[in-house]
Amino acid sequence: MPTQSKVEAALGALRQAIAGLENAIDMRLEVQRESSEVEGEVKRVHADRARLAQELDESQFRANRLEEVNREVSRRLVTAMETIRAVLDR
Repeated sequence: MPTQSKVEAALGALRQAIAGLENAIDMRLEVQRESSEVEGEVKRVHADRARLAQELDESQFRANRLEEVNREVSRRLVTAMETIRAVLDR
């Protein structure tokens, strides 16, 4: 094999190796980009979850407070009705 052919073959192999390396780098960059996007989405989901948990806690507190107020109003209505009956019975 002449020297020129050997050089051309070596250059061809080198070009293929460089092309393979470039493809590998491109694939790695794509994987990193996708991974970064997934990490960002996971962070957003965790932030949403924390916000929703806080809103749920606040809603539960309000519901409990309304229940307490409702019981107090009911108690006062019963007392008022009993007072009215007592007055009417006299």
